[in-house]
Amino acid sequence: MKIVFMGTPEFAVPSLKSLFEKGYEILAVITQPDKPKGRGEKLCISPIKKYALENKIKVLQPEKIRTEGFFNELAVLKPDLFVTCAFGRILTERILGIPPCGCINVHASLLPKFRGPAPIRWALIRDEMITGITTMLTDIGMDTGDILLSKKVVISDDMMYGQLHDIMAELGAKVLIETIERIENGTITRTRQDNDESTYAPAITKELAHIDWNQTSQDIFNLYRALDTCPGVYSYYMGKRLKVFGLSINSQCIKNKVPGTIIDVSKEGMLVETKNGSIKINELQFDSGKRMTVESYICGHSIAVGEILN
Repeated sequence: MKIVFMGTPEFAVPSLKSLFEKGYEILAVITQPDKPKGRGEKLCISPIKKYALENKIKVLQPEKIRTEGFFNELAVLKPDLFVTCAFGRILTERILGIPPCGCINVHASLLPKFRGPAPIRWALIRDEMITGITTMLTDIGMDTGDILLSKKVVISDDMMYGQLHDIMAELGAKVLIETIERIENGTITRTRQDNDESTYAPAITKELAHIDWNQTSQDIFNLYRALDTCPGVYSYYMGKRLKVFGLSINSQCIKNKVPGTIIDVSKEGMLVETKNGSIKINELQFDSGKRMTVESYICGHSIAVGEILN
């Protein structure tokens, strides 16, 4: 089986690695162009490109995929199969028609739930107890193709994004290999998605990471565990943006206090009123400041009990 692999972030690396180590012929890897990063705007390569270069796999990085030139680059390779995993671009019908076995996409949800670019984060935000990996036969829609195979993952109450991401990435690789093996031996089945059951997982924005203290403690904690690594959740203290870390649900609350009210500050952390209880914050960081524990911060600064985070 001759394969062209398309992907970019760390999530896609186990899938590419599994194909390579299983001995499939990887004709090329397609990934996003290098992007500037950090204060120095230094160009950084994607995790997929890094793996491909280390293993001497051909890399293509088109600025645009809807061009005659890119179509010809793919067609001349004569692949049997395309595999996409967190590629971030929708392939045209013409491109999808190149490989005789079609295109398999590895998607990080149990489709048709959480179609779109951020399914792992939205599963946490929505307090899902079960998620999983789906391989699907790609069509021209947004994660709308026929389901080939799916496997479930249980989400524990305190599971953070990074942990769930890594579990899903490794499972995605296993489901991909099983899917291809079933295609090769003729035992794969296709199941049409029920569009009436579909939900969407849009891209994460900085605005989404702004805590709404009028929500329940559980809703706020779910947002935190979904966005802790990037972009990080935040609020405003006396007009200054404040990123907060190490959040946990606390039962303590004071009746008739406005949600967002700081109800206690000590070396144990900072308690903030929510709709139905409180959230304890263990670490904080003001813009242009260092991230530190609440205990360390209050050694040289003050946080006023009774002030309202907004």
